[in-house]
Amino acid sequence: MSFSLYQSSVPVFERSLVAFLGILDKAEAHAQARKFDPTNYLSIRLAPDMFPLTRQVQTFCDHAKNSSFRLAGVQPPRIEDNETTFAELRARVEATLGHLKTIDAKAVDAGVDREVVIPIGPNTRLKSQGANYFMHFALPNFYFHLTTAYDILRSSGVEIGKRDFLGAVPGVSPA
Repeated sequence: MSFSLYQSSVPVFERSLVAFLGILDKAEAHAQARKFDPTNYLSIRLAPDMFPLTRQVQTFCDHAKNSSFRLAGVQPPRIEDNETTFAELRARVEATLGHLKTIDAKAVDAGVDREVVIPIGPNTRLKSQGANYFMHFALPNFYFHLTTAYDILRSSGVEIGKRDFLGAVPGVSPA
């Protein structure tokens, strides 16, 4: 059986994004049960030089969306970074999922050898072969920011664990 670039990207992003929606639900419920405003979580950082929760979510959504579109050879749609509530973060994740649904699987698979050019800052561009870009840049960055968002909420007392992070793993069932 062959394993495609599409199979290793878009569905993986989708599963993790859906799982994070569940994490957001648990974080909101945690705040409400303890009678504080869940927006308090949005500005929490793990360290002073790291992004706060809101920016972590924006960034992992952008890595999922942008890398999928770039691999397909299509300009990624832009989503403004203006979320200030849990509802808006949830909408950001859902918008990203919606964009991923529009990706052509064959176009992504054709991106294995395509040169991908990515902006890094206002005046810098990096070039990479599609498979290398995905495996060594896009996917690690996606998981870094997703894990950091999870860690911010977990370290803030939200009762989440590995199963929440993993979500529904396709093809896995009790033995």
